[in-house]
Amino acid sequence: MARKTTTRKKATRKKATRKKATHKKATRKKTTRKKTTRKKTTRKKATRKKTTRKKSKRKYGKAAGKKVKKAMEERKAGKLRSGRSGKKVTSRKQAIAIGLSEARKRGAKVPKKKS
Repeated sequence: MARKTTTRKKATRKKATRKKATHKKATRKKTTRKKTTRKKTTRKKATRKKTTRKKSKRKYGKAAGKKVKKAMEERKAGKLRSGRSGKKVTSRKQAIAIGLSEARKRGAKVPKKKS
């Protein structure tokens, strides 16, 4: 048998021709605003009052500072111990707290405890 050869036609696609987009400038309508007339007020220059600065008062007295210093020295030497348990104090903050509480007991100028 003889073989039939069929030729296939290639599907040809039409190339889409693009039209160049012509951008028209969008014209906005200019809205007419009413101009409000402001009254020109004469402003006075702000004059600063010369205030005298308050001298900062010391929160802690000299005696309190000495007590804290002593407590810090004891801590460094390893001789500072906490009140009830008698454990060695190694914390710097705790040493300061102990010094301040001792100063309070003696009546030195120290702010009240927060809690």
